[in-house]
Amino acid sequence: MKILLVNNSQIPVTRYGGTERVIWYLGKELTKLGHEVTYLVKSGSTCPFAHVIAIDPQRSIVAQIPDKIDVVHFHFCPKDLHLLKKPYLITMHGNSNDAAELDINTVFVSQNHANRYGSNAFIYNGLDWNDYQKPVLNAPRNHFHFLGNAAWKVKNIKGSIALIQAAKNERLKVLGGVRFNFKMGLRFTFSPKIDFLGMVGGSQKYEVLNGSKGLVFPVLWHEPFGLAIIESLYYGCPVFGTPYGSLPELVGAEYGYLSNQKKDLVAALQTAPSFSANRCHEYARTQFNSQKMCLAYLQKYEQVCANQPMNAQKPRLLQIQDQKLLDWV
Repeated sequence: MKILLVNNSQIPVTRYGGTERVIWYLGKELTKLGHEVTYLVKSGSTCPFAHVIAIDPQRSIVAQIPDKIDVVHFHFCPKDLHLLKKPYLITMHGNSNDAAELDINTVFVSQNHANRYGSNAFIYNGLDWNDYQKPVLNAPRNHFHFLGNAAWKVKNIKGSIALIQAAKNERLKVLGGVRFNFKMGLRFTFSPKIDFLGMVGGSQKYEVLNGSKGLVFPVLWHEPFGLAIIESLYYGCPVFGTPYGSLPELVGAEYGYLSNQKKDLVAALQTAPSFSANRCHEYARTQFNSQKMCLAYLQKYEQVCANQPMNAQKPRLLQIQDQKLLDWV
């Protein structure tokens, strides 16, 4: 099968970029199975295992799709989609907050994500764990970690810091943020219990995760999926977060603790050593790998190639959220 993966970003990424990593590993797995993969992505992209076409921002996306393609997999919805005459599907990676109808061939990244739009079509993201440094599951663990864009309020870095400050003898390493953040309304964090490491990747990131007692993840929105969750679990780290979006679906009682009550999460942090690092690791490795994701998408490709839509009707957000941030008490 000749498959085109389309995203308005550059590949590969070396540090952050969730969608970019997902489409990279999806294409890699498809190639292993003998499919011919082409990326239509931003200029400057390179890939050793697939063809790359640079998006021309002056032309419509559909006009740039090669003729000899069997199925097109978008990771955003192009404005001129109605002009496309080929089988296609769209993975929605984020959230919207209006009553607009989505395309009939929209696929979501968790069951909760899909259900919030009246859909049952979802595929979990998966990563190629062979690209990750091997975890040391019996390593000493002496801190917690935050992993995400700390400048994004829904990720709730302030809440993460507050939890650690309220917990006795605990420290937090922040991957994805800085101590002085002018975008957050002149946020200055002077606590010696908090270490800001910035946008780190590679061996430095893995070292932090290998030494972590757990991921602190009190998000204040309905998290569609959360690559930070599965990366942390892969390194044996339980997850301590809020019960929003995909979290109750991904983080069972064996793999962490969820609550929007600050005092309950503070108490839960003390239980981190009781979680099995091996069990967390095996769960991530077996359930959220790129091969499993790839095989699930192949079934969807076959479905649209047979002219069968992803959804019985166009997905639409069932409940518009009035509050900007979800409850954190």
